[in-house]
Amino acid sequence: MDPSFTAEQDEIRRTLRELLHKRSGPHELRAALDTPAGHDPALWTALADHLGLPGLALPEAYGGVGCTVADLALACEETGRTLAPSPLLATSVLAAPLILALGTEAQRTALLPRIAAGTLTATLAVPAPALTTALALTCGNGGDWAGGGRAGGIQARRVAGTWRLYGEATQVLDGHSAGLLLVAAHAGGYVRSRTLLFLVPAESEGLVRVRQTALDATRPQGHVQLRHVRAELLGSGDERSVPEDLALLGDRAAAVLACEAVGAADRALERTVEYVGQREQFGRVIGSFQAVQHRLADVYVRLQAARSAAYYAAWATGRDERVGALALAQALEALRTAAAEAIQLHGGIGFTWEHEAHLYFKRAAGDELLFGPAHRLRAHAADRARLFSRREVTV
Repeated sequence: MDPSFTAEQDEIRRTLRELLHKRSGPHELRAALDTPAGHDPALWTALADHLGLPGLALPEAYGGVGCTVADLALACEETGRTLAPSPLLATSVLAAPLILALGTEAQRTALLPRIAAGTLTATLAVPAPALTTALALTCGNGGDWAGGGRAGGIQARRVAGTWRLYGEATQVLDGHSAGLLLVAAHAGGYVRSRTLLFLVPAESEGLVRVRQTALDATRPQGHVQLRHVRAELLGSGDERSVPEDLALLGDRAAAVLACEAVGAADRALERTVEYVGQREQFGRVIGSFQAVQHRLADVYVRLQAARSAAYYAAWATGRDERVGALALAQALEALRTAAAEAIQLHGGIGFTWEHEAHLYFKRAAGDELLFGPAHRLRAHAADRARLFSRREVTV
């Protein structure tokens, strides 16, 4: 592994940081969260037009930039610094790779260029709270998380030659505003029980979507109800295993999320260091107290370890090495620690609604609810590696 960045990666990071500094400051962030969509459409358009960010990891044949997942992860590190609310995670990290991997050529040609141009947003909808299960981050995804033929979940049936979906999904990232839903549904009953993915346009009849109140407002979520909604099967309907593709997607998404969490933790620590260098107590800046320095040093060590793990996981996505969940666990713990120390060391203002410190803490807690928690991420990785399984030792 070469730890240095390429000239293109440095340019992506620099340009993106400058754009977000101008378009996604604290005031712009608060204003975006209060919109019906939960993000600023003008910022999303700027990210697409100036940087091609929605299609950064898509092939050039479909209008993308043709970069790697590692490049997208480094870009998400910058969006994580500002907690910029956007459809990037749902569209480019979760939905687009599935369309690219499973879709027919007609589906890829019709959808991916629009996603790359930023004119179409998409998301992955699975029955809650099964997102971390569907992505095989905290346990295997070969079970009945999509419905299992019983009441609940999302069921898919063929009616007069067309697929119809019935059920609901909550905690769907951008589920209330995305132009396209990739819905994971159970089909086949007990005889041919299987999980399939379906394409559901936002304007479909019988589709009801409302925005949910989420712990982390910078990750807008929606509640999706499907009432016999007509849907198009993603792919050709062959026997390719959807859970296997979701598991591969989960590892790549975890690597991207780890880099994003590292960016957020870095900014939280940076703001805290700035504050303790200015705030005076007993005639001295509090940053000169050894106890404060030790606490910040501990955060810095955790952050650098998490950054190394996140960068390695992003690099490993192109080499069929699945370490994203471990990197995500370390990054989430680093973010939680950095955000907690930021709140504590900012004193009275750190607990106020007007300050940004609580947003970073909520990002850490919200991501653990959606994709973790950290101890389960590690436990599943250990199970897959058979780390604690009994082995016969012969002498």
